[in-house]
Amino acid sequence: MARARARAALVFVALLQMAAVVVVRASHVVYPELQSLEAKHVDGKLRTGYHFQPPKHWINGPMYYKGLYHLFYQYNPKGAVWGNIEWAHSVSTDLIDWTALEPGIYPSKTFDEKGCWSGSATVLPSGVPVIMYTGIDPDERQVQNVAYPVNLSDPYLREWYKPDYNPIINPDGGINASAFRDPTTAWYGPDGHWRLLVGSKVNMKGLAVLYRSRDFKKWVKAHHPLHSAHTGMWECPDFFPVAVAGGSRHYRRGVDTAELHDAAVAEEVKYVLKVSLDLTRYEYYTVGWYDHATDRYVPDAAFPDNDYGLRYDYGDFYASKSFYDPAKRRRIVWGWANESDTVPDDRRKGWAGIQAIPRKLWLSADGKQLVQWPVEELKALRAKHVNVTDKVIKKGNYFEVTGFKSVQSDVDMAFAIKDLSKAEEFDPAWRTDAEALCKKLGSDVDGGVGPFGLWALASGDLKERTAVFFRVFKANDSSHVVLMCNDPTRSSYESKIYRPTFAGFVDVDIAKNKQIALRTLIDHSVVESFGVRGKTCILTRVYPRKAVGDDAHLFVFNNGESDVKVTNLDAWEMKTPKMNAEE
Repeated sequence: MARARARAALVFVALLQMAAVVVVRASHVVYPELQSLEAKHVDGKLRTGYHFQPPKHWINGPMYYKGLYHLFYQYNPKGAVWGNIEWAHSVSTDLIDWTALEPGIYPSKTFDEKGCWSGSATVLPSGVPVIMYTGIDPDERQVQNVAYPVNLSDPYLREWYKPDYNPIINPDGGINASAFRDPTTAWYGPDGHWRLLVGSKVNMKGLAVLYRSRDFKKWVKAHHPLHSAHTGMWECPDFFPVAVAGGSRHYRRGVDTAELHDAAVAEEVKYVLKVSLDLTRYEYYTVGWYDHATDRYVPDAAFPDNDYGLRYDYGDFYASKSFYDPAKRRRIVWGWANESDTVPDDRRKGWAGIQAIPRKLWLSADGKQLVQWPVEELKALRAKHVNVTDKVIKKGNYFEVTGFKSVQSDVDMAFAIKDLSKAEEFDPAWRTDAEALCKKLGSDVDGGVGPFGLWALASGDLKERTAVFFRVFKANDSSHVVLMCNDPTRSSYESKIYRPTFAGFVDVDIAKNKQIALRTLIDHSVVESFGVRGKTCILTRVYPRKAVGDDAHLFVFNNGESDVKVTNLDAWEMKTPKMNAEE
């Protein structure tokens, strides 16, 4: 029983492994001519101030151990493009200030000589953290390996060793060796077996392949996957419990997998399965029931098992992983955002790739979706503050939020809608493609109720601007549909930048509430937004040429026929934390 109650939580480790082996099908392009250590100069104009990134070069999760958060992330030490991948390592006491340490894992053994890709970690009952990761062997097969800390008394976990009995899981039994990666955090079942998942595929069917072990050394493949769906290769699967409202535990708290051996607790949780789709570079998740006895996961009927299902984030957010934070009893999810400018641009900048702000995650009170919100520690960076209250914006009007530097800021606000009768009719066919709807009805297309929202990272003449906005539609006489968009189509003078429109629908009863809340984190080249207190989240990468530094402005606009009121707007300049500065 002591072992059954032991903590088996985890802890997210290396964020991304998106690459497949070159001889099969590469998800990333290697640029040999750009693999260089000569990038002495790093262009800081568009470099983020408070989103995680190393001093330079290319990146693509944290665990909590003895008072420190550890972030291992995939990093190219030789250039601002993909290649030469190793696991870099940074530590923090607060998820905000970060100190870089020596690399955690790098290719050094036969079983990973061609690459150390992504993985997760598990804390064993003895308190020992174990990393499990995907290695690429000499035959370019994707195999699963383990690594252990050399010195458990070192809270920084500077050194790791790889046992010679690796690999512990080979792509046997009909597994596609070129599509077999990203082991999850392991969990300990009531039958005395450890379990974990590995992402894979068979033709167009994505698989969460299940393995069991008694000793964490010998792993046996289950006869059936935990779950599957016809959505293409499943990368970076994540599987974890969430508390439901109405139980004896506060549903907003995270749930440690070790608690689930308590039968009363087990009845008060559901499970989340998240997958990253190699085909689309989107993620989706389902919420459902997990049967330990049969090792079957069944999503609730309300959660579609397809690529237009619910997502953590509807923007540039991929390869996310979550971990249980025992210090504050919360589950945190962290995702990666790549660059969407050109490879030569990355070379000139000297850096590429950021992490989104870490977010607390929980199941909504109605059980219909997950909710996310920036970790509370972020508030420590708030500095100069401005406030706007009860300001009405009529159709075609806008105003600038002044008195602070918006280029690195946190903006939290709410809109009140005066007249919903002017909402446009909603076509049910739009429900499966919010992005196309946003592209068709962008921020400059006049509507009934909306578009209204923010123009962030805007030039004074508004020729450069990134729009974050809402648009309300009438579904029938009594219900409405709320669309949330991030539209960067006018974000930069640079014509070669990839500027996709991102969008998602927001689950809010607008007829009852008559208000929509929006929080937006602005950080030089990223606009990360949270609609209706974290029900819909969208991250966008943008690269203005004029709206940089002190020349970046923030406006609130309304292009809808119905008046909207800014009931309250609080905006803060954000300080720059300690961020892996080179010694």
